[in-house]
Amino acid sequence: MILKALEGIGLRPVSPERPLTTNQKIFRAMVVVGACSVVAKLAGTGKELAVAGWFGRSDALDAFLIAFLLPSFVVGIVAGSLNGALIPVFVHVRQEQGRDAAQRLFSSVMVLSLAGLTGVAVLLALFAPFFLTLIGLGFSPAKLMLTRQILYLLLPFVVLSGLVAVWSAVLNAGERFLLPAVTPALTPLVILAFLFLEGGTWGIFSLAAGTVVGQVVEAVLLARALKAHGLRLKPSWGGMDTQVRRVVTQCVPLAAGALISGGTTLVDQSMATMLASGSVAALNYANRITSAVLGIATLALGRAVLPYLSSMVAKGDWAGFRHTQKTYVRLIACATVPLTVALFLFSKPLIRILFQRGEFISMDTLVVSNVLTFYSLQIPFYALGILLVTIMSSLKRNDILFYAAGLNVTLNIVLDLIFMRFLGVSGIALSTSVVCLASDLFVGFLVLKLIRRKTTTTVFP
Repeated sequence: MILKALEGIGLRPVSPERPLTTNQKIFRAMVVVGACSVVAKLAGTGKELAVAGWFGRSDALDAFLIAFLLPSFVVGIVAGSLNGALIPVFVHVRQEQGRDAAQRLFSSVMVLSLAGLTGVAVLLALFAPFFLTLIGLGFSPAKLMLTRQILYLLLPFVVLSGLVAVWSAVLNAGERFLLPAVTPALTPLVILAFLFLEGGTWGIFSLAAGTVVGQVVEAVLLARALKAHGLRLKPSWGGMDTQVRRVVTQCVPLAAGALISGGTTLVDQSMATMLASGSVAALNYANRITSAVLGIATLALGRAVLPYLSSMVAKGDWAGFRHTQKTYVRLIACATVPLTVALFLFSKPLIRILFQRGEFISMDTLVVSNVLTFYSLQIPFYALGILLVTIMSSLKRNDILFYAAGLNVTLNIVLDLIFMRFLGVSGIALSTSVVCLASDLFVGFLVLKLIRRKTTTTVFP
């Protein structure tokens, strides 16, 4: 019965004599990435438990989270835009023109990435006094100064984490999923080491130092893996040829969309600074729980599916494309709905067990569990959104994601202002869940419309 059910969705195990189908390859990749993501998320959870014990919902933790917000926002733009633009083109070039052409593309993209990331880090350093005042609207002068000091220490994270994102994407494009999935566990472990060794002396600065050093460790390991697979890491500009232009053309709307959609996080955190002290930290703790749940499934889904969907687009295999899409919509529903119900019902005891110790008291448990209740509602919609974004990226219709991002940030601002008046910081979480649902409806409608236009040619211009 189980084998027949798996066969019905294209996931039935095969004998050594039978080649794996595309769905079976994707499922195998998802298992690998998912298992490694569990390790990474466990490490991240351990770090959050230590942070809760050390800092609770203190002003120092609020300052760190706001300081970390912009560097992580920039890296999110790189990971969400450059990777979505690079993988389909990289796969196409490698299949059609060979490894040398793929290497030239990779080297040129490295030049663009390093230049862009370094430039952004410099701009963050120069304009920190201005934008931190805008983001930390409710912070005192002393709290803003602490935030700025932490931001300066975190600036190397922008370049390092951006490179880690690009290198992970290239390994995934080569169907190498294990190391990119497990390396995110290293930074939380390094942070834990800094907390226990220097936390008493450095205080909140131990979090920033551990974050930067952890990215150095991740970058070194990924660099060694790329070299082992025959890729040269030395940046080399080969000119703005056709393939680089394709990446840039796809990257621009994705980056603009990520800039706008990532702005929802900036808006949420900024509005939380206007509420009671510790509201930023409350959002962070609750978001860490939902991110841990989502990260295991959606990271596995996004990383595993995109290379194969891009390959099917390059080959014009539209029947396989539609079958893969339907298969993973069903899997997402089966996996995420029970998780959502469980988190909604048991948020308070879960927060009490995980965090209530040291500086994290019972009142903190009440606030964070209420936020988690509303955050948990986004899980099915967020997971489906990852699949929809992946489909759009493989079809090279990233311009649609730009419009969706604009819808998201506009709706998020309106709903934040409405819901936080009645629910406080929990209203910000509810706004996030509603925005995820609206985004899925918008992008999902356009995905169905595009796929119905059955074609036998590639979507490359």
